[in-house]
Amino acid sequence: MRIALPHPALALSAVLLAALAWTFEPSAGHAQSAEEEGLRIATEARERQKGYGNFTASLNMILRNKRGQESKRELRLKVIEVDDDGDRTMFVFDRPRDVKGTAFLVHAHKNDPDDQWLYLPALKRVKRISASKQSGSFMGSEFSYEDMGAVEVEKYTHRYLRDEPCGEFECAVLERIPLSEDSGYSRQVVWLDRGELRSMQIEFFDRREAHLKTMVIEGYQQFLDRFWRAGTVTMTNHLTGKSTVLSWSDYEFGTDLDLSDFTKTALKRAR
Repeated sequence: MRIALPHPALALSAVLLAALAWTFEPSAGHAQSAEEEGLRIATEARERQKGYGNFTASLNMILRNKRGQESKRELRLKVIEVDDDGDRTMFVFDRPRDVKGTAFLVHAHKNDPDDQWLYLPALKRVKRISASKQSGSFMGSEFSYEDMGAVEVEKYTHRYLRDEPCGEFECAVLERIPLSEDSGYSRQVVWLDRGELRSMQIEFFDRREAHLKTMVIEGYQQFLDRFWRAGTVTMTNHLTGKSTVLSWSDYEFGTDLDLSDFTKTALKRAR
């Protein structure tokens, strides 16, 4: 297992958390089941992410084939928090020319499938990504459309597996199983550092229970003295030998974004 640990700490969009120590000691007089403990840890990790409002960031995407040949893309990210629902996220591609202006919008939901749309400037139309298609590759990368939305606790069952060292940290290891039959994954195994509950690594297993992909999250930095965001997220596909690296920079919180910036109409205007 590869656990690469960076400098300050969390956040692809997968990934952001505050700073409270979390203890896994069961309540007095009650022996916690693995499922109760897993849900408690996952819920606490989610709670630490709340309250950021909105943020923007710049991303570089590097696509590597199994021979190590690379292609690069540049894009921007906008995210806004929504009360009582999942986050809304927009990705806008700037380079190279053949993908410039392509934009991807996600309305995440806590209990229902995410709503996703892709704007294709060459066709001047918005394409809806149905729930049954979200296991497909996102723009030719090793990330799926499913990977690009917010991770909502309610969409999985959770089970605490164990504690173990991960680099310089001690990590809690959880298994989460998607409730949706449309998910491309049968289960995911997640490593969260005990101190901050930041996602350090996630292993993805396909519907045949093969270890399909591994995501490693590195280079965390803390913003607003509370929220952790990642510097680099690497997704490796073990079946194809391909990988995709997302490098995050220029985080800015508290921008003038509002919900009108995350509509299908706004998707067509994205530049």
